[in-house]
Formats: sequence, structure tokens, C-alpha cells
Amino acid sequence: MGLLKNKYKFLVTALLFLLSGCGGGGSSLDEPTPVYTPPPPPPVNSAPVCAQSGYANTLYCTTKRQNVDREFYVYLPNGMDLSNSQVPLLFSLHGYTSRALWNMGYSGFQSLADRDKFIAIYPQGTILPSTGETHWNVGGWTYGSPTDDVDFISSLIDWAYSEFKIDRSRVYSTGMSNGGYMSYHLACNLSSKIASVASVTGSMTPETYNSCSPNHPTAVMQIHGDVDTVVPYYGNWRSRSIPDVMEYWEEYNNCQNEDISILSDVNNDGDGGFLFNYDQCLDDVEVTLYLMSNMGHEWPRYSNGNDIVAAEIIWDFFKQYDINGKIIE
Repeated sequence: MGLLKNKYKFLVTALLFLLSGCGGGGSSLDEPTPVYTPPPPPPVNSAPVCAQSGYANTLYCTTKRQNVDREFYVYLPNGMDLSNSQVPLLFSLHGYTSRALWNMGYSGFQSLADRDKFIAIYPQGTILPSTGETHWNVGGWTYGSPTDDVDFISSLIDWAYSEFKIDRSRVYSTGMSNGGYMSYHLACNLSSKIASVASVTGSMTPETYNSCSPNHPTAVMQIHGDVDTVVPYYGNWRSRSIPDVMEYWEEYNNCQNEDISILSDVNNDGDGGFLFNYDQCLDDVEVTLYLMSNMGHEWPRYSNGNDIVAAEIIWDFFKQYDINGKIIE
């Protein structure tokens, strides 16, 4: 019995020694071996590749941004010195369901670009998965869109500087409907690169309005019809009212004065409109609203029977400002 007892003690001691050499207590045998998970690959981005579009002075460009294929048109004004341009850059954004090419056709900025020497870029929105329509991701009815349009526009500004040496203090955005919403969205979320914005028949979604965080006084123009049923003047679930939008920018810019005037009935159809202008603001910027009588959801121009030409008043507004406020001549 004594021999067996001593043999048993020897076996237990030897077993404990072996286990302690493996980490003790056998716990390491119970823990699962960690599985290595590699980090996700970075988003694929590529520099734009451009070619002649077939339209005068216009390039058609493609790029990949955040793994998404993107496209845009660039209008280069006649007589611009591409080696040392330092010219302003204007973005013109199409509406929901629309196309960059259509916006380039109706917006009317090319002749103004030739006259005053600025570059115009017409970006193309992506397809909204829930509807299958082209869009800009601004919240509201586009909520859930996977597209980062702020990043896309920001990358185009950087590219335009490297390619054409634009004046980075004079970058502007305007747009029709969803493009107007997107212009406000840029003023709120890309403020460090955007000097001024103008919206035609657009507004601010609740998401843009509630999270807006510009970092400098910003000159803002709104053009709207009082019978617009697509983007109602008094708002709906996807849009803040136009008075709300104007009040936001009036207060943000700390404007001290309001002027209201009657717009001329240029075409003698009995309809004119009202011009609301808020001035004496920080950095001498202004907030301006053209409220057009009996105008619906459209881009105003004389050929459509309107009393104003949107492109002309937008550019005349933009060219007064850079990112630091009113330009001192």
C-alpha cells in the first residue's frame, strides 16, 4: 500500500508540473483561439479622366469616389488661360430624377462664364436605391441613401484646383429643386470650401436644417414660386418652409435690415413678384429671396414666360462674394 501511495503522489506531482508549464490550471485549453479579421479595404478613389464631350468648350469626365462611379461635365470659358487661371468655380446641380446634361442645357451659365471667366461644373447624381431615380443625398425623401455627395463635391473642388488653379476662395453652388437642397447642404457641411449658394425651387430638409453647421457668414439666395406644389413655399414633411430657411440664414449671418420691393412684370402677363433682401449682415453678406407670383416648380427664364432670368441674377449675386464675405474692389 505504501508503494502504491507513493507512486500515486508521484504521478499527481508530475501532472501538476506539466500543466503549470502550459499556463496553469488547463485554462488555456478552454479558451478559443482568436480569429484574425483583416481591416476592410479603403474605399476606391480614382482621379477624374476627361475627354471632349462633343459640346463646345465642354469636357465629359468620369471618376470613382468611395467605390462609386461618378460623372460630370466641365465648361471652360472661351479665352481662359488654363496655365494661370485663378478663376471662380460654379457648381450647377440638377434636380431629382434629372441629369447633368439637361441642367447644362437649361440653366444658362455658359454665356456668363464666357463673359466673366469662370468655370462651371455640372455633376451627375447617383441612383437612389429605394426609387431608382437620380438624386442628391440630403435627407428627407432621400433618407437612407448610401451616397456621400459632400465628399464627391469636395473632391471635385480639389481636382479643379490641381487641374485649373481655380480661386479656392470663390467656389459657389446653385441648383434646381434637389440641386437647391444640395447647395444648402454644402453650405452647412462643406462651409470651409463654399463661398455662397443659391437655390432655385429647393429648400432645406429637416436633416440639413437641424444639423447645419457653417463656419463663416454665407451669402444665400433663394428663388421660389408661390404656387410650387412640388416644393411648397410653406413646407411639408421633407422640407422646411422657405420663410424658415430665410430666417435661419438671416439669423446666422446676423442681418440687421430687411427691404421688401415689388418685382417688375417684365412680360406684361399680370404677374411679377417680391424681392426680400436682408443686409447689414456679418462680413457684409446678404440673404435674398425672389418670390415669384404664379410661378410653379421651374427654372425661371424669359423664354419660359418668367420675369427674371435665374442664371443672370444668381451669377450677379455670386460674383460679389468670396469666402470672406463681400469682395472689396
